[in-house]
Amino acid sequence: MAVGSQTIALEEPDWTESFTVVRKYNPDGIIIANISAAASSDHARAAVDMINADALQLHFNVPQELAMREGDRYFKGIIEQVARIVETSPVPIIAKEVGFGFSHESVQRLYDAGVRIFDTGGQGGTNFIAIEDKRGGAFQGELDSWGIPTAVSLLEILASNLPVKIIASGGIRSALDVAKSLALGADMVGIAGSLLRILLNQGADELDRWVNDFLYRLCAVFLMSGAVDTKTIREKPVIILGPTAEWLRARNIDPAQWAKR
Repeated sequence: MAVGSQTIALEEPDWTESFTVVRKYNPDGIIIANISAAASSDHARAAVDMINADALQLHFNVPQELAMREGDRYFKGIIEQVARIVETSPVPIIAKEVGFGFSHESVQRLYDAGVRIFDTGGQGGTNFIAIEDKRGGAFQGELDSWGIPTAVSLLEILASNLPVKIIASGGIRSALDVAKSLALGADMVGIAGSLLRILLNQGADELDRWVNDFLYRLCAVFLMSGAVDTKTIREKPVIILGPTAEWLRARNIDPAQWAKR
């Protein structure tokens, strides 16, 4: 489980308990801390220590900041700051987009800074520009479609052929979405919105039922695909069509390479 941005707890300690509760109720689980990529190395370490985290997400949310009337406007030196955090962090660093996806050029720059795990956080899930517009944001609804779709971001990272681990997230809603992401080459898949809506609207018991049913459907897709595990599903040919294939060809990436396995 990954928490949200811990900046508020670092600036206002009264909010600390809303993050430490995660480790309290899941003492042996894998917990991922989260802070802005522009944070200081000291704040990055404090975020990890706060919840005894196993890894640290550095989130990149420039579009959201620009949409916020009160958001940041200065981003110079972030890549260098990421490199400093990577060098001093006691846990692995995950570069995390928040709804706008990574291009392979962005991934290359972060890879050069030492990052080896990427969370696509692509377009298709929670739209933080639209959220800011609802509260009087600076973009006034004109840029709600900004971003790289999750599938495209995943494929761009894979096409870079860098030795990295990839988490596919951003609008992952079904067992089929998960299976497709794993078949393309994602190492893990992240889901948030679907789970939270069920928890908030229907309660924990219904969420437990949904997760069990979801896992059954995922196993069914694996079985119907002739895949015994995540390794063998990556060996299955995948056909990429439509706007995603057009995007890849425009970027000089051959979509047929996933069908030639």
